[in-house]
Amino acid sequence: MKKKKREYQSSELVKSFARIYGFEHKLVAFDIKDFLEEYLDESLFKEIKSVNIENECIIIRIDSPLLKHDFKMRKSFYLKKFQDKFGVDKFNDLQIL
Repeated sequence: MKKKKREYQSSELVKSFARIYGFEHKLVAFDIKDFLEEYLDESLFKEIKSVNIENECIIIRIDSPLLKHDFKMRKSFYLKKFQDKFGVDKFNDLQIL
C-alpha cells in the first residue's frame, strides 16, 4: 500500500507560512524522508526514525546498525544526492545517528 503524498507541502500558502514562521527546513526534511522512502527498500526505510535539518546539516536517525553503517560509508554519495535534488545552498553536511 502506497502512502498518500504530502500534497499540502507544495501549496504556496504553506510555503508562505513556513517562511514567515521559520520552519521551511522542516518541509525540506519531509521531502528528504519522502525521497528516501522511494529510494530505499520498504524494510530499510522502516529503520529510519527521523530526518531533521539543523544549521544546514541533515540529521538522519537510523535504528539498524547495518543501515547506519551503510549510510556512514556512503555519506558523501547521499549528501550529493540530496544537494542535487533539493539545492546545494540548503545544507552542507549529513550526520547519521
